[in-house]
Order: sequence, then C-alpha cells, then structure tokens
Amino acid sequence: MGKVKNKKTILAKSHNPLKTLVRLLRYMLYKNHLRVAIVLVMILISAYANVQGALFLQTVIDKYISPLVKQDNPSFSGLLSAIIMMAGVYLAGIAAGLVYNLLMVKISEGTQQKIRNQMFENLEKLPVRYFDTKSHGDIMSHFTNDTDTLRQMISQSIPNLVLSIIIFITTFVAMLSISLLLTLFVVITLLLMFMVTKKITSKSGQYFSEQQKDIGEVNGFIEEMIHGQKVIKVFNHEESAISDFDQINDQLQKSSTEANVLANTLMPVMFNSLNIQYVLLAIIGGMFSLYGFSAITVGMIAAFLQLSRTLGQPVSQIAQQTNFIVMALAGAERIFDLMDEKPESDDGFVTQVNVSEKDGKLIEVNEANDNWAWKYPHHDGKVTYTKLTGDIKFENVNFGYNPDHIVLHNINLYAKPGQKIALVGATGAGKTTITNLLNRFYDIQDGKILYDGIDIKKIKKDSLRHSLGIVLQDTNLFTGTVEDNIRFGKLDATKEEVVSAAKLSNADLFIEHLPEKYDTILSNNAEGLSQGQRQLLAIARAAVADPPVMILDEATSSIDTRTEQIVQEGMDHLMQGRTVFVIAHRLSTIQNSDVILVMDHGRIIERGDHDSLLAEHGTYYQLYTGKVELE
Repeated sequence: MGKVKNKKTILAKSHNPLKTLVRLLRYMLYKNHLRVAIVLVMILISAYANVQGALFLQTVIDKYISPLVKQDNPSFSGLLSAIIMMAGVYLAGIAAGLVYNLLMVKISEGTQQKIRNQMFENLEKLPVRYFDTKSHGDIMSHFTNDTDTLRQMISQSIPNLVLSIIIFITTFVAMLSISLLLTLFVVITLLLMFMVTKKITSKSGQYFSEQQKDIGEVNGFIEEMIHGQKVIKVFNHEESAISDFDQINDQLQKSSTEANVLANTLMPVMFNSLNIQYVLLAIIGGMFSLYGFSAITVGMIAAFLQLSRTLGQPVSQIAQQTNFIVMALAGAERIFDLMDEKPESDDGFVTQVNVSEKDGKLIEVNEANDNWAWKYPHHDGKVTYTKLTGDIKFENVNFGYNPDHIVLHNINLYAKPGQKIALVGATGAGKTTITNLLNRFYDIQDGKILYDGIDIKKIKKDSLRHSLGIVLQDTNLFTGTVEDNIRFGKLDATKEEVVSAAKLSNADLFIEHLPEKYDTILSNNAEGLSQGQRQLLAIARAAVADPPVMILDEATSSIDTRTEQIVQEGMDHLMQGRTVFVIAHRLSTIQNSDVILVMDHGRIIERGDHDSLLAEHGTYYQLYTGKVELE
C-alpha cells in the first residue's frame, strides 16, 4: 500500500538542479552538435527580427511620418521601401522560428530515446533487491510522466528560454542606445520583479519535486490495485482500497496545488508589473519630450515603449519557462537516480563452457553440445575444468535480507547429482530464500554455497543462472507466440527443440488444439489460457534450457488436482537426471523425493526420506497426517 510521505522530509532533501541540468544538456548535445548550432543561429535570427521590429517604429515615425505630415505633396515611396524591407526581416524571423522548432522536436525525441534506452538498460542490470523494495508503478512512472516532462522542457522550454535571454539582451542594448535614464528606470523595476520571481520559483521548485514523487506513488498504488482486483472484490476490500487511494491522491493534490498555486501566481504578478512599468514609462517619456529633456523625440518614445513591451515578453517567458524547467528537472532527477542505481555486482570469474572428453580429460570446444564444465582460471595462469554435474552444498549458511535480522540459521544441505530435494515448511520458513541464494539474487552473510565444489561467489552470475532452471507458482508469459515464450529459456533453440520441450512437459497436448498452434499469439500474461496450461508452458520453457539443476517453487499449488496430475507428469519428465529442489505445500507431490527437509523459522528441523520421517513421528508426520496444517 502506498503511504503518505512526510512533507518536511521531502522538502529537506537536498537537490542540485544545476548539476542535473548540465547532465541533461550533455544528453541533448550527444550526436546533435550541428543541430544545436543551427538552432542557436535560428534563435539569433528570430531575436534580431523581434528587436528590429521595435526599432523600425522609431525610424518610421522620425524619418518618414513626422516629415511627411509637414509636406504639402508627400511621397510615400521611401516609407513603402522601408515597410517592404521590414516585412522581409519579419519573414526571416518567422522562418527561423519554424526551423529551430522542428529541429528541437528531433533533438528532444532523440534525447528521450537515449535516456529511455539507458534507463531500461540499467534497469535490467539492477539486483532483485531493487525490485523487491520499489513499487512497479513508481518504476513505470520514470518512463512515462518523468520522461514526458523532459520532452516538453527540451522541445519548448529550453529554446524559448534561450530565445528570451537573447531577446532580453539585444532589447536591453537597443534601449540603452535610445535613453540611459529611461533604461535605468526599467532596470530598477526589473530587479524588483526578478526578486519576486526568484522567491516564487525557489519555493515552487521544492513542491514540483514533491509532486513528481507523489505521482509515482499514485501510479504504484493503481498498478497494485489493478493487479489484485480479483482479490479486492473477493474480500470486499473496495471501500478500504478507495480510502487508501483517497489518502495518497489527497497528498498528490496538496503537493500539486502548492506547486501550481505558486507557479500560476507568477504570471499575473509579472504581467501586471509590466503594465504598470509601461504606463510609468509613457508618462516619464512624455514629460521628457514635452519639456525637451534629454533630446527625446516622439519616435524614440514610441520605440522605447515598444522595446519595454518587447523586454517584458522575455521576462514573462523566462518566468514561465522556469516553472516548466523546475518541474522537468524534478523528473530528470528521478530519472538520473534510477540510472545511477548501482548495477548488480558480479566478481565471479568461473564460467560455464562446452567441453568434450578425450582420454579422461575435459577439452573446451566452441560447438554447442550437451556436455558442460566450469572453466576455472587460476592466479598462476593455469586453467582447470570441472564437469558440471549439479552437486549442490550449503555449509553453515546464515542469511538475512536485512543484516540485522537473520532469517536463515546455520543451513546445511547436500544435493547430489540427480537427487530430488524437497523443502517443506510454513510460509516464511525460508524455503524460497534458499532458492534465491542459489541463484545469487542475494549474497549470504556467513557460510558457503558450493556448486560442484566451487564457491558460487566465484562463478559469474550469468553462467550460474544459465545452469539453473526455475518454475514458479506465478507464471510470467510475455506478449508473443507460444513458440517465443518457450524459446525464452533458450533464445537460439530450434523449432524442433521447442516442440521436443513442449512434448516433454505435456504442453504439446493443448498447444496442438490452439488456433495457430505454436504460432498462437499470447498477450496480457496469456489470459486466454488456464493456470495449468500456463504452468505447462513454464515447464516447457525450463525444459528447452536443459539445465542440470532445476528449482520448482510451488509450481502446482494454484491448479486443481486433475490438472496437477498432467503438470506433475510433465515435471517428472523434466526432473529426470537432474538435481531438483522442490518447494511444495502438497506433500503428495514430494513423497518420492530422495531427501525431504522440514524447515521452521529459518532452520532445518528434520531431514530424511518420506518413510524415515514418518517413522520419526515428528513435524513431518504431523503435517502428512493432517494433525498440523501448513500456513
């Protein structure tokens, strides 16, 4: 469930928007140097056209209109030529604006693509711990809301900000050339306006940062509720879900309101301040002209008023775009936080390779075959090969997801090649944790886990996981064909290998009855298939990988007894000749296991085969006879 965050904690968190902006600009410039250069040139042309429009007013009044008013037979040819020339300048400004806006769209989309690619690339490298501690909706929000704010910032806010700054500078210079005194008055009023702007944007930036985080919270909660909608309805949890959502949504409403109230206050303040400035300039300029002070003409006053209005536009634009940039930088900071998450570390150096055996020696080969070995490079340059058989040992293993809270205590277990090891115990006993450690989703605090006599910390994670197959209770099938989903276990598998794996798992029985058989498209986690059918595809996916060690984590707990028989038969085929770890609630599925380990609160309290454990009349006996039920 989402929780309302403490506002003071969020606002107290330090941010470095300048550093974030510089980093974002590097992404913009990547392979876009020429485009950015053209954009800057076009912005200069657009700014020049804008300022020239104001200065043209002085020329028209002082050089053409005032003299023409005094003539009996005025000639308008000079005025017409000046107007045509000015029209050309305006057209050039319009064309320049069109060009830089089109280029900025390409730059923004390219930048977004690169950022999304790098985000997803880093996301795939993160440890399982990251996904266990973050809501999926919040992670998705990085790819949607946060990147969308970047698009608006890059395509609109940044070019408009640059254009506004250039217009401001050129306009200010033009105003200085007309009247130093009037310009000084404008500077004083603008300084007051900037002080107000800085105060407002500084405060709104904190709330925009909070708003982006709250959006992630809302997305995470909605994703969780949609995923568990059946459970919500079965347990009549609608009212409670609505109440929880209202609480999270209220927090988003508060942060958004606080951010946007400040942001929306800025424009009316700026607009009305500029209007007051315009009126005061007209009065002061009129007095200067009326009394002949500072040699100001009517044309100069008109031009200066137009320039002051022109100067007000970039000031308003800067204030407005600053709000968008502040909001986008809050999203960018979240994006860079994800991109800066430390990838899953891997200090292993032992790799899995194909070998052939000659005169009792293992020789590495490049051709794919069914013979695997561990390639172990030593410090002295010597390389040894150990046959991959699936011999697993846990020696005095202690582990806690939080180092201060140990959940596995002194675990010792031995799985010989080809053995079936069953793990039994209540929820939270530590069964799945053992399989997580075997996959090195987490690393142990104490003890050793040996794979064919090699400490798994020395084995590269991709090689380690390549040698392990897993079938989970919750089956994840991806959008694509049935064949694609089976081939997920081995991307270079041939069609024959896919069909063979499907037959081995008994999945072929229902696949042949699908509309397009192996080419049938699955979507939305194969919602058109039954739970048992999805489970058979998961078994086929594991079978095509053909790993020497298999993990079955309550793979039949969510299917009916009749379907279980079909699935169990498929799993029996899959388990032949492999080292298998089975986690099961239904004890009937593990009676033929070589070793059954009974776990309780992170400790192995009983071990043996089915008959020996029944003879002990201990916990397993009580579970099997129904005197005690698994929770």
